[in-house]
Amino acid sequence: MSTLDAPPVLHPLEPLTAAEVRAASAILKAEQSLAPTARFVFISLHEPPKAAVQAGEVVPREAFVVLYEKAERKTYEAVVSLTDEAVVAFEHIPDVQPPMMAEEFMACEEVVQQDPEWQAAMRLRGVEDFSLAMIDPWAAGYTGPEDEPSVRRIARPLTWVRSEPGEHGYARPVEGLVVTVDLDLMEVIRVDDHGVVPLPPAPGNYDLQRMAAPDNVPSFTAPRADLKPISITQPEGASFTVQGHHVAWQKWSVRVGFTPREGLVLHDLGYDGRPIIYRASLAEMFVPYGDPAPTHRYKNVFDQGEYGVGWLANSLTLGCDCVGEIFYFDGVVNDQDGQPATIENAICMHEEDFGIGWKHTDFRTEDVEVRRLRRLVISSIATVGNYEYGYFWYLYTDGTIEYEVKLTGVISTGAVEPGARPRHGTLVAPGLYGPHHQHFFCVRLDMAVDGNTNTVVQVDSEPLPYGPENPTGTAWVTKRTVYADESARGRVDPLRGRFWRIENPEKRSVLGDPVAYKLVPGENVAPMFQPDSRFAQRAGFTAEHVWVTAYDPDERFAAGDYPAQHGGGDGVPRYAGAGRATEATDVVLWYTFGAHHIVRPEDWPVMPVTHVGFKLKPAGFFAGNPALDMPPSEAAGHCHHHHP
Repeated sequence: MSTLDAPPVLHPLEPLTAAEVRAASAILKAEQSLAPTARFVFISLHEPPKAAVQAGEVVPREAFVVLYEKAERKTYEAVVSLTDEAVVAFEHIPDVQPPMMAEEFMACEEVVQQDPEWQAAMRLRGVEDFSLAMIDPWAAGYTGPEDEPSVRRIARPLTWVRSEPGEHGYARPVEGLVVTVDLDLMEVIRVDDHGVVPLPPAPGNYDLQRMAAPDNVPSFTAPRADLKPISITQPEGASFTVQGHHVAWQKWSVRVGFTPREGLVLHDLGYDGRPIIYRASLAEMFVPYGDPAPTHRYKNVFDQGEYGVGWLANSLTLGCDCVGEIFYFDGVVNDQDGQPATIENAICMHEEDFGIGWKHTDFRTEDVEVRRLRRLVISSIATVGNYEYGYFWYLYTDGTIEYEVKLTGVISTGAVEPGARPRHGTLVAPGLYGPHHQHFFCVRLDMAVDGNTNTVVQVDSEPLPYGPENPTGTAWVTKRTVYADESARGRVDPLRGRFWRIENPEKRSVLGDPVAYKLVPGENVAPMFQPDSRFAQRAGFTAEHVWVTAYDPDERFAAGDYPAQHGGGDGVPRYAGAGRATEATDVVLWYTFGAHHIVRPEDWPVMPVTHVGFKLKPAGFFAGNPALDMPPSEAAGHCHHHHP
């Protein structure tokens, strides 16, 4: 199914249309007399006040603009009223650097390839054809005062070399060569060469035409020939309905949003007319490397705040990225002139059968009842340099909400001397290794469990000591810790079965308890960097897995609004430092989860998908099993039977 024609704007949380992006930039250019050196970083919806949206009020349609004036080396924020066709606010934001723009991202390669000092370093490695070089414009990070955002705007590109056109570029890293590029002047200002390491010899291709080469690592002769087709069909069509960006499926209701920085966003998520989450979004991605080698030591990338995962979203393809009866949403972003750029099929939505939902066999009567579980999948995939990240929201027929990140693509590689073994990584091919690293994802959950008055409670399971209450030594209880203010925070503890309840103390279940959803952690990890390191200062939100802050619409990003070249201290730790009350009020729950990547040879030459995420499950939100009313599967006719 192809994307339907764009409907008229139906709701104040609908993403900006292409026409609105164009109008916003035109209004801003005209009113502020912008020069051609004013570059549009992001243009997105300026979301109206939460109270007004929830009250159903008519609100003006506005755009939020991040603007970078290259001639002035200054960053500006603007709010443009599309309703009144006027600039509402225009403000200089001092001492910050906005994310790297698409035009800068693409220009880095040519600039580096033309630099004489870089060319000399490449000749030392036996490379004469510079067109085979592959330059990845890594964000600069922060190494000291010379990187202060007010001083300069820079990137630190790394180099790889294809053995011939079309070969796998990441198979041949140029170890020890780090370039610094001034993004304003768009010129190389420094080349650091820490010594020649031979280029790895094997190409490591993964496309069908080249992977059978005898020198390829690994080497395969042909695709599998014994794989039979699987056909996924819904003869009567999908069960969901779509109006604009509003989706109704089973008893679920949600609005699908999209921004150039955050990518996929969910708004107004509720079940059977009851709200659960007002806004759910990826608030930051942080990828720190654990290798102190000169080429890798500064790698600590905020893929959202230093690039933006929305404008990097893929156009998804039926049968490859998504299978079944598919509905697509386009993603509208902007170029640096302020013109709209549409990413077709940026968001994929479909239903999946997910196995048994519930079952019981009465062994005495042989009566059997079993129901299938189904989920709605809303997903987007972004390519950030060498990595692909898939962002998947799942809504289940049993009331569960799940968020999953799927990591694939290609590892960021390094080279070692022939015969050497890397201490801070894993050898994946001769002379080629993958450095140790981690991926941290922070999701911002603006909770609204049966309303905005919520309290977060940490729940641990604890064994009781021997005594009158535990004479057999087998008893255990659950311990509740209320997060009463922003000083409360927590880490996962699977040995205590730790989870977090988001309760509404004003709403009671039929059993008299506060209605609630609970956050159930999935796979997770703690940061491996030292707590006083640069990485820790820049990504303070990784110090804990769970933070709870009082609702503030301006506090949206886990590492702050502008983490590029930032020394640290911004974001969630600063928000929580206000010490506001978080009990029985409007709260935001920030959950950070990490993928711990000790590279395997099996991760080369392209990674099998790794899955990380979490679930939100009803915990007293319903009177019983919400999937009790799921019908038997009629096609099979064997999902329930009874004997006289």
